[in-house]
Amino acid sequence: MTLSLNTNKGKWSLAVLRVTQTTAKVWVGTLFHTLRKPEQACVELIKPDGTRIRKDIVSKDWQRPFRYVYQRFYTTVEFEDLEPGTHYEVEFIRRMDSIYREVEEWQVLRHGQFDTLPAALPVAGERPFTVALGSCFYSHRDGGQAAGAYRALYERGPEAVRPHVTFLTGDQVYLDIGFDSLSFVRSEIRERVADDYAQHWQLLGSILNRGATWMLPDDHEYWNDYPFYDSLIPTLLALKIDDVRETWTKASEDGVRRIQQSPRVDTFEIDELSFCLADLRSYRDEDRFLPEPDFNRLTRWAKKLNGPGVLVLPQPLIVAPNPLERNLLSYRGQYARLLEALGDTGHDIVVMSGDVHFGRIATTTLGPKGGKLVEVIASPLSNLTFLDGVATSTPELNPGPFPHASVRPDGWSPATVQCSESAAVSTRRGWLLSAYPKDRTTEHFMTAAFHRNAEGKVALKVDAWRVRERDEANLPKRDFATFEVELS
Repeated sequence: MTLSLNTNKGKWSLAVLRVTQTTAKVWVGTLFHTLRKPEQACVELIKPDGTRIRKDIVSKDWQRPFRYVYQRFYTTVEFEDLEPGTHYEVEFIRRMDSIYREVEEWQVLRHGQFDTLPAALPVAGERPFTVALGSCFYSHRDGGQAAGAYRALYERGPEAVRPHVTFLTGDQVYLDIGFDSLSFVRSEIRERVADDYAQHWQLLGSILNRGATWMLPDDHEYWNDYPFYDSLIPTLLALKIDDVRETWTKASEDGVRRIQQSPRVDTFEIDELSFCLADLRSYRDEDRFLPEPDFNRLTRWAKKLNGPGVLVLPQPLIVAPNPLERNLLSYRGQYARLLEALGDTGHDIVVMSGDVHFGRIATTTLGPKGGKLVEVIASPLSNLTFLDGVATSTPELNPGPFPHASVRPDGWSPATVQCSESAAVSTRRGWLLSAYPKDRTTEHFMTAAFHRNAEGKVALKVDAWRVRERDEANLPKRDFATFEVELS
């Protein structure tokens, strides 16, 4: 068997979607409509000693990422019995068909790599368990810079900040930007959604195939302020037509469930450090941000913590009422119950989020049992431009007391929120007639490194990395001084 390179490499995708200590889930396929479905293909996992595990893919294994769009296809493969805390590589390969070839020839379409979760939390002096965090990726003026910065840090960065896994917390695509959103034709709506995913996944490829990536959707995976359509934004007026809204909803749901494969609620643990990811966008209605069974799973996770918790959300928890669109505070009943659950054990909670087009770290007290809340917001990976650029923002450093008076649980006192400029991402000036008409936050992602310090406590260090600037080593430039905190 011989291997060859592939000239259409950029149109194929490989994403590592989930890892545990012993398993990995890999997504392969194409979101472009121009490529032919392989008759025979495989994904091979390469162990540290060079040996390979092969998972074959045949024609019947391919699935449609969108129910009513026929040309694009994908499948997922899972590997088991892996070693904890171990680095693996994966290759997506197809067989080349030709009656003239005497030698069987296979073509490598995409390559990836990942680490399984460690069996125990690393101690001081070892490489920490590091999470990359980002959100809000608008493709227009990115040009591969976000993925290039991530790739550089992942492959050549200092060991103390090199990511193991990535949390993308919403707006990985902007399906509702542009006047072509006004189409009333079903096929055009579906193709528009599919083409947007193809473009964004191509640009994000070097993030998706380096380390496992958990993705949570926010509103722009659907449309602004989803699931509500009372907006007067001109490009969204077509949503008031039932047929348009139904078609758009189904196509965008397919993107979240089949491509991003976002969980409703997902958890994993490393020693007493427990992680929970919750999709608080896709299942909203007028009264709640999660159906009760899923919400109960979220609150049970919080109430059973025996150490610090990390809660990953598509929108921040420290917010004030927003008269323009709904945030988590708009759901006062579940919001108050979530706060009660998070404060129930007295353990510290780290919230990781995005959405708001600024980067900031905030700390405050989490209820009467003595826990603290550390909220880490990373947004955006790539700023909106031109007319949509009015939605950019700069860090909010005075959010007011927490919790807001309208949702304060019994026995909780208003607490001051500490937000310093030294833990907020820098900003850039806007110019009215430019692509960026309003002051905006510098494009960035963050890394959050967890380890056990000399006292046996869980310690967290957070760094921000500028996507469009490099240092002397050609690595992404740091944005603010490392933020450090001990968790209990």
